[in-house]
Amino acid sequence: MEQQPVKLRCQRIGCDAEFTEEDNPEGSCQYHESPLFHDGMKEWSCCKKRSHDFGLFLSIPGCKTGKHTTEKQVFAQPKKNPAPAPAAASTTNGSSRDSCLRCRQGFFCSDHGSQSKPLNPVVNAPSESKASAVPKKPKKTVDINETQICKNKGCGKEFKEKDNHDTACSYHPGPAVFHDRLRGWKCCDIHVKEFDEFMSIPPCKKGWHNADPES
Repeated sequence: MEQQPVKLRCQRIGCDAEFTEEDNPEGSCQYHESPLFHDGMKEWSCCKKRSHDFGLFLSIPGCKTGKHTTEKQVFAQPKKNPAPAPAAASTTNGSSRDSCLRCRQGFFCSDHGSQSKPLNPVVNAPSESKASAVPKKPKKTVDINETQICKNKGCGKEFKEKDNHDTACSYHPGPAVFHDRLRGWKCCDIHVKEFDEFMSIPPCKKGWHNADPES
C-alpha cells in the first residue's frame, strides 16, 4: 500500500490552500504581503485594496504569486525611538559644556541643560563721546530790568541786563593760583601772600557781566 503524500497548509496571508511538497510549482500560491489597520480601515500594503469589513477584506484575491510555504510571514515591526541615554555625571557635563560652542557663546543647549553663561562676557565700554557728553542746563529767561549779581571772578557787582555791554565788567579770566602760601591770578601773573591782598588785585580784563558763568 502506497503512502499518501502529507498535505500541508500554506501560511501565506490570502492563500490558506493545501499543498504537498511534490506538488508545489512556482506561481501556485496567490497571497498578500502585509495588512495595514488604521481608524477601522483594513488595507493591503501591496495592492492598496481596502475594506471596512474584515470578512470582505480577507476575501480580496492575493496580488502576489509564488510557491506555497509552511513558514509564517514575518512583518516588519514599527521602529521604536531609542531611549535617551542617561545623563552624564555633573563633572563630565561640566567639562563637555566648556568645550561646547553653543554653551561657550551663551546659547541654549539641549545637550547640557539650560542656557549657560558665556565664559568671557563682553562689556561694551561707553564711547568717549557718550562719557564726555554732559546734559546742558536750560537757558534761563531773565527780565532786562531784573537786578542780578555778576559771578565773574574779581567782579561781584550788581547789574541789570538792559545796562550790560562788552566793557561793563572788570574781571579776572583766571584761573586763580594757590601755591606755597602764594595767591594770585594766572591771567595777569600777580601773586601775593595775604588773602586780602589777593582779593584786591585789580581785574585785568573787560567784558560782559555774567550772572551764570556756567551756562
